[in-house]
Amino acid sequence: MDKAKENMQQVRRQLLEPAAMDDAFLDEALGALYQRSIDFGELYFERLVHESFYLEEGIIKAGSYDIDQGVGIRALAGEKTGFAYSDVIDKKSVLDACAAARSISAGHNAQRVQVRTASVREPLYVADNPILSWERERKTAFLQALDQAARAADPRVSQVTANLSASHKMFLLASTDGRLCADVKPVIHVSVTAVLEQEGRRESGFAARGGACLFDALSDPTLPAELAHEAVRIAAVNLAARQGPAGTMPVVLGSGWPGVLIHEAVGHGLEGDFNRVGSSAFSGKVGQQVASSCCSVVDDGSMAGRRGSLNFDDEGTPGQRNVLIENGILKGYMQDRQNAALMGADLTGNGRRQDYSCLPLPRMTNTYLMPGQYDPAEIISSVEHGIYAVNFSGGQVDITSGRFVFCTSEAYLIEHGKVGAPIKGVTLIGNGPEVMRQISMVGNDLAFDQGIGVCGKAGQSVPVGIGQPTVRADAITVGGAGA
Repeated sequence: MDKAKENMQQVRRQLLEPAAMDDAFLDEALGALYQRSIDFGELYFERLVHESFYLEEGIIKAGSYDIDQGVGIRALAGEKTGFAYSDVIDKKSVLDACAAARSISAGHNAQRVQVRTASVREPLYVADNPILSWERERKTAFLQALDQAARAADPRVSQVTANLSASHKMFLLASTDGRLCADVKPVIHVSVTAVLEQEGRRESGFAARGGACLFDALSDPTLPAELAHEAVRIAAVNLAARQGPAGTMPVVLGSGWPGVLIHEAVGHGLEGDFNRVGSSAFSGKVGQQVASSCCSVVDDGSMAGRRGSLNFDDEGTPGQRNVLIENGILKGYMQDRQNAALMGADLTGNGRRQDYSCLPLPRMTNTYLMPGQYDPAEIISSVEHGIYAVNFSGGQVDITSGRFVFCTSEAYLIEHGKVGAPIKGVTLIGNGPEVMRQISMVGNDLAFDQGIGVCGKAGQSVPVGIGQPTVRADAITVGGAGA
């Protein structure tokens, strides 16, 4: 646990010591919250450092370096929430924010609060600042290597853009139940987009890498060429693609990133806030069959090095593995503190916020479909006529009904049990719970995204992980241009 203790000391030095704050002041501030009758209160201190570079036409066109820090104060009383924040971390700002947050309650309570021994756990990722792990010249050289490799891969390449970014986030949380915890997390991201042009037609391809790690994870000298060639390959596939068919048919979803469909069409519907108010298609169905018996869905915030992993969530609950659906049976929902209390449920480590100025919400971490027994080739060979969806570019979901629309960015026909011609203009249309019941074969090739997932909800964005093996859904409505 030495690393965890070092993290706590690092966060104290950065966030508390410059403002001459110690445990006695944290006790004072929490006591100020408890001057009113509230169920729970917390102080959330945060510092985020972010750097990014953008390359176009072989040169660095833009770059940024930002430092943002502040404190958010929250008080809970039943369904009511009092919240205030300040982008200045000093004693007066904290006490003023406490006074504002506690105003949700008129009753006096005046309890003494004392911060206990800090919560620690073995960290899931390193605490070093990734921005400092590579010098600036090495970062720009990596982007230029992406550009050169993409242009060398295919003479039809007309445009290349690339982005490299890193962030270093730390927070310290003290709460009225006496808990004190801290976390320090690095996140990196690199991506390349290649545009191919032929006979007046243009198509693009995208490839990326990332994770909760340092830039050392990108040190393989073959990686720039690997990423560039993947982006060019996808663009070339789409240049050769014909219009996809339309109708209801079997769809095979590839492993890895296609798990975004599970994330959007199922995962959001299993978040506690939607289910507490009964607005999810999964509301009130714990213990019921909501998917085929070959489907088990897990949200796991305790995976080492993954982008969506959390030593502690943004309410101080340790990240953990939660089985949401087991053999088709709904086992439970993802919870933050407030919704868990109102539903009489256990905390699951899913209370997340974009930054100190935002309220925590129940959010996914690393969400994936568990592997099954089938070889991917066996799944494809089982389809006489259908679609093989390898990648998605985006989609929309209605949480209440479960209805979704997803656009493919790489897809192929399946004809007589074999992968055929590439197709484009294909959308998958359906209902999340219904599609889960249509899954008849689950592959043994579980894979995760390349560490680039970002999830949006209520105007907040947080890093997430997505994964699944190859799966067959017996019937999904496919929108395309032809029959």
